[in-house]
Amino acid sequence: MRHGDKQNNLSRTASHRKALLSNLAIQLITFKRITTTVAKAKALRTFIEPLITKTKKTETKESIMHNHRLVFSYLNDKAAVKELFTVVAPKVAGRPGGYTRIIKLGARIGDNAEIAMIELVDFNEIYGKGISKAAAEEPVKKTRRAGGAKKKADETTEATEETTTAATAEKPAKVAKEKPTKK
Repeated sequence: MRHGDKQNNLSRTASHRKALLSNLAIQLITFKRITTTVAKAKALRTFIEPLITKTKKTETKESIMHNHRLVFSYLNDKAAVKELFTVVAPKVAGRPGGYTRIIKLGARIGDNAEIAMIELVDFNEIYGKGISKAAAEEPVKKTRRAGGAKKKADETTEATEETTTAATAEKPAKVAKEKPTKK
């Protein structure tokens, strides 16, 4: 029986699973977005989010070094640890958790496995804060559902008034042009 066993073993031994998750985490830190199976992406999320949280807890120099060593014991890659502490940590400093996003992409052609893209949330330019500078500077319009009908009605009456005034202004000019030609 597997009561209370929440870890997905991914059909691997403990050492193989640790190596797999370590390699996936290194690739995610390096490229900020990777494509893998849904099960591996969910297992990777539970593996990497505590590591990213460790990068934020930096009160003293001793705690910084301690956290570097802890993260290195999981990843075993100096470049990935440096990237995590210098590039990723400052971007996620204000976020209280949820550093990754999993987007399901469908089934793989060969074996019909469910494929997903896992990415670091703060490094995506499409969603969230990184949309664009022009869009970020624009004031956000707050609309109310009840006020929308009045505003649309006012705009339509203004538009009809403009067209009627323009039409009446053009008609006498046409009539004036037509009369001299008949003489």
